Amino acid sequence: MVETIFDLPVEKQIFYAVLGFSWTVYLWEAYLSYRQRRIYRSTTHVPQELGKIMDSETFEKSRLYQLDKSNFSFWSGLYSETEGTLILLLGGIPFLWGVAGSVTARFGFSPEYEITQSLVFLTLATLFSAITGLPWSLYNTFIIEEKHGFNQQTLGFFLKDAVKKFVVTQCILLPVTSLLLYIIKIGGDYFFIYAWLFTLAVSLVLVTIYADYIAPLFDKFTPLPEGELKTEIEAMAKSISFPLTKVYVVEGSKRSSHSNAYFYGFFKNKRIVLFDTLLEDYSPLNKAGEPQPEQPETEETSSESKAKPKNKKQGCNNPEILAVLGHELGHWKLGHTVKNIVISQMNSFLCFSLFAVLIGRKELFVAFGFTGSQPTLIGLMIIFQFIFSPYNELLSFCLTVLSRRFEFQADAFARGMGKASELYSALIKLNKDNLGFPVADWLFSMWHYSHPPLLERLRALGSVKQD
Repeated sequence: MVETIFDLPVEKQIFYAVLGFSWTVYLWEAYLSYRQRRIYRSTTHVPQELGKIMDSETFEKSRLYQLDKSNFSFWSGLYSETEGTLILLLGGIPFLWGVAGSVTARFGFSPEYEITQSLVFLTLATLFSAITGLPWSLYNTFIIEEKHGFNQQTLGFFLKDAVKKFVVTQCILLPVTSLLLYIIKIGGDYFFIYAWLFTLAVSLVLVTIYADYIAPLFDKFTPLPEGELKTEIEAMAKSISFPLTKVYVVEGSKRSSHSNAYFYGFFKNKRIVLFDTLLEDYSPLNKAGEPQPEQPETEETSSESKAKPKNKKQGCNNPEILAVLGHELGHWKLGHTVKNIVISQMNSFLCFSLFAVLIGRKELFVAFGFTGSQPTLIGLMIIFQFIFSPYNELLSFCLTVLSRRFEFQADAFARGMGKASELYSALIKLNKDNLGFPVADWLFSMWHYSHPPLLERLRALGSVKQD
């Protein structure tokens, strides 16, 4: 008689169900990526409807860039899934927990000091993740991004940045985790409410301090100089009662030529941050493309000239910047930011409530190799990462659909401010600067694109004449 999964002990059923679902998701993602790669390979000429939007040279550059990224994603995803499977099959989690226990024992801490052991475990786990992920990150930055003209980092800068990120992450992660574990242990029957309130408070604090205290550790932020752009930004913010206090330019060009913009802050203290690569008049990449006095060519100047981007006038002009900000301010005015926070916190409360129900189930721990103990941190990991995976996938898809809806609404808001023409041209420029490929497989797009494809956004803005 053939034994099925349902004949196995319940802990084995849980383990194989988790493993099976993980591979199902991976194969689904791989299938979607295969469909999109087929588009990259077959669409070698600019489609007729894109003729006025994209020249053939840019189209080919974006096609090759996205094809390289997709191939890289396939191999890195396969490695990640294989690594995760081997960790589970070989008992990597209980092994690392045992190593953490040995380390704490050396410093005189007994097994009763579970929170201390949890912090050591977390440090070792994040260190392992950082080390195994480093080769992939290096390849992505110095092979793919470099090949397509986006990388602006040196190896020394990259490694220094990686170390700094790891240290800053630990400085935040370890205290927050220790307090969360402590709250769960002393919270009694309603610990899940206190744990949720704590994570809510932490997320609000991090959002508040990130741009002022954390982001400047990695990038240089300078106030946008007085002038026409700043005056018009302030006037536009005032016209919709956006409580703007400061406008910053971040030196994103020292690591990448990709561009972005965002706002942050709570209540009456909002700030806008613009990447220098987004601003045509401020981008060092444009200044690098300006004619320079002739100099004798040396090995150093020759290598520098090769590294400089060829495309002159990256970024957007002032009216286009205002249109992009009109879109971003639309998210605020239409309540998208608040709605996302509410959805996130409702989800967090639900997950902590279910965690409270499941944390006492010994078979969940046994399924992952913990037969003699039930550490709270391991319970959080098992339940949030593995048991909730089907729910997380469904939620992620729903949020992607919602995000696309929000993007259309924010575009419509900018159009209502009389900036349809400028936003139309800005979207085309940004797509070109970031080498976005405007043709997508419908299923891949539906599952992955949190922003609508370029053509859909342009159609929604209406037929606007371009210069």
